[in-house]
Amino acid sequence: MVEETIPMKAIVVTDQAAGTAGMKLVERPKPQAAINDVVVQVHASGFVPTEMAWPSTWTDRRNRDRTPSIPGHELAGVVASLGYGTTGLSVGQRVFGLADWHRDGTLAEYVAIEARNLAPLPGDVDFTVGASLPISGLTAWQGLFEHGRLRAGQSVIAHGAAGAVGSMVTQLARLAGAHVIGTGRGADRHKVLDFGAQEFVDLDNGILEDIGSVDLVFDVIGGDIGKRSARLIRPGGTLVSIVGPSEARPVDGLAIDFVVESDRAQLSEIVQRVREGRLRTNIGTIAPLDDAVAAFNSTERRAGKTVIRVRP
Repeated sequence: MVEETIPMKAIVVTDQAAGTAGMKLVERPKPQAAINDVVVQVHASGFVPTEMAWPSTWTDRRNRDRTPSIPGHELAGVVASLGYGTTGLSVGQRVFGLADWHRDGTLAEYVAIEARNLAPLPGDVDFTVGASLPISGLTAWQGLFEHGRLRAGQSVIAHGAAGAVGSMVTQLARLAGAHVIGTGRGADRHKVLDFGAQEFVDLDNGILEDIGSVDLVFDVIGGDIGKRSARLIRPGGTLVSIVGPSEARPVDGLAIDFVVESDRAQLSEIVQRVREGRLRTNIGTIAPLDDAVAAFNSTERRAGKTVIRVRP
């Protein structure tokens, strides 16, 4: 049998307007490893619902249509094969990481991925945990430490602190010695405090401005909340946004928006803290690949991250 004809199961999308409702489980050819690539047998995959709105889900870097495309960018699995010239990883090794935005993703039995986008996954960390870490963990890490220059003793507002990214922001900021104020809906209070926030603000009923001034705001919401947050930044502080450029800038501080990037060293730092019991993931739903379409189109509001178990 020629390897190119070996099929695998994968979720594909073809219609941007349909969003997650347009997902289909199909058979696709198993990918081949290009130079500096590895092919990973995916055991678990994370998924961010906003992917359906990302241009990279639908077009390549030259803006050409690339559908049907396979979404999903977070994975944990085992290296199945190495491309020519690939170093630093070996066949059979457990890995986790963040797939390239413009290539077919991780909601599939196999994915071809650049080796540099992967880090070793320790044997005592479950694949579902590994797959839940890359986007939320790296986003929180890069926003706090690279862009926000967070230091011990500073104060941080973590918006959406019950969510996948916000709960990571809360925990990593606390581990760094910051005072953390978490925000969310009233029903999220217990969860936000459980993840380590020292204070909670109910965005529906509380008054954000009562917090006073802070050194860093980590904004995952944008809009009016982002604008009001800018006014809370004390001189020399930073508003860090992952929802695009802020509409309002701090009077005497920085406003930074960024897109998360893969980083092997940071992934290793994050997973080490998980192993030590100092960092918890925020997994809400775990579903098999056969049920992934239904899981992503649930009519209920689901707390935490949905992770797909590709291999049982």
